Amino acid sequence: MNRTGEPSVTELMAQITALQVENRQLTECVSRLEEELALARLHRYAARSEKHIDRVFNEAEEAAVGDKIFDEIDAAVDLPDTGLSPTGKSVGKKRGRKPSPSSLPRERVEYDIPDDQKVCPCCTGRMHRMGESLTEQTHIEAKAKVVQNVRFKYACRNCERTGINTPIVIAPMPVQPLPGSIATPSTLAFVLAHKYVDGTPLYRLAQAVERAGATITRGALGHWVIGASERHLLRIYDVLKLRLGCQALIHGDETTVQVLKEKDKEASSISYMWAYRSGEDSEQPIVLFDYQPVRGQEHPQTFLGDYRGILMSDGYSAWRTLKGATHIGCVAHARRCFVDALKARKKPGGPPAQALKFFDQLYRIERQVRDEKPDDGETRANYRRRFRQQHSILVLNALKAWLEAIAPKVVPDTKLGEAVSYTLNQWEYLTRYTEDGEMPIDNNNLRERDIRIFACGRKNWLFSDTVNGARASAVVYSLVLTCRACSVEPFAWLRHVLTELPQRRDDDDIEDLLRLNFPKSRSAENPA
Repeated sequence: MNRTGEPSVTELMAQITALQVENRQLTECVSRLEEELALARLHRYAARSEKHIDRVFNEAEEAAVGDKIFDEIDAAVDLPDTGLSPTGKSVGKKRGRKPSPSSLPRERVEYDIPDDQKVCPCCTGRMHRMGESLTEQTHIEAKAKVVQNVRFKYACRNCERTGINTPIVIAPMPVQPLPGSIATPSTLAFVLAHKYVDGTPLYRLAQAVERAGATITRGALGHWVIGASERHLLRIYDVLKLRLGCQALIHGDETTVQVLKEKDKEASSISYMWAYRSGEDSEQPIVLFDYQPVRGQEHPQTFLGDYRGILMSDGYSAWRTLKGATHIGCVAHARRCFVDALKARKKPGGPPAQALKFFDQLYRIERQVRDEKPDDGETRANYRRRFRQQHSILVLNALKAWLEAIAPKVVPDTKLGEAVSYTLNQWEYLTRYTEDGEMPIDNNNLRERDIRIFACGRKNWLFSDTVNGARASAVVYSLVLTCRACSVEPFAWLRHVLTELPQRRDDDDIEDLLRLNFPKSRSAENPA
């Protein structure tokens, strides 16, 4: 019998059950927050490498509750034996100082002993020169100079004496990239290369120019960047955009950028740079950035139009809306999810480490097929497809079976849960590369490497002041990264283009100005 006002056994059991559920939810919440904190600390302080290396853990942290949830999962599973032959150990790069390039001019500075010291300390006889000791140093000096464009004028003496009007003829000079500006093509190339290749903000560039002997304001530098882009470089960007649509494979990705003065948006709001790149084996490498204020699906649709080739992207749904393209996923994105899950753990090993073993096996297969030569009469693409069908399919099937086995045991809101869910949801796209030897396994070494250059520059200049500045940045980044993909030195190419392009009419052919046809020998030129 229960006393009046006291809960019954059934009610107490219900309360206990509710408290257990709440405790479980709070434990999972704490675990998730600990993961986020651990990743934030690693992102800020630790190395960014995703190589799977055994790490040292604090023993006191191993008692945390977060990983107890995962300890119940049996993560150990044997990798399938695909018959892959062992690979030899890679040879590291030779260390030591490299000699100065032979293309650099040499200035000989001679040091001699005074005549009164050319006496033998042993016998006091006269000494003769038997040879010389030579060492080389690299001298870099940045100086500004003023170019005086002198145009001679001519008039007729006879017309001066007898005529009403005296005709005057002035010698012409080449059209300048920014008429009325003090910037030469070389100066514009210097500014663009330092901002978009080296990631130097304009205010620091203005200070560097002042140290070189000139005074140019930050505002003037900004106007030069926008003017050079809108007047000249945009023409080449448009040509490359048309050529990109004819590529068999395009890598797509997007990253953020902040624009302070954008209509109907706050200064602290986020805008986007959409990035597109041709395949690694393309004969005409092209890298293009497209600035847009939002992350909507209409932007890749507008940029690529009715593209019918292969499109590699991450799991963002906007890319999948291009109906005519053949979509493939990036295995590196899926692997990175498990890398984050491993970093968030307090203890090494577990399901994330097991997943990385599968991915490491897949990449080992890719390295081996890349290094081996196909059979006689077999194309590289057919050999790659056959090799993947023989080895990669077995590993992928084992990985999927393992993911489906652990999926019900994984807490969905954790990093491991997100990794498992992402990989299974994108499985169709992630495995499609095995069907075609022309398809890459990821875009980690190409598209994301280009975005990394943009991201490093963004850490320095932080934001774009105006929309025109953001669009100019998209154009210039596109061109200098395309130069990089073509092994062409950006400063030399920019100087050449900004010298030649102003002389061309809008309907003139500019095929010879594309970096695809720019002589590789010019890459040795130095912007200093």
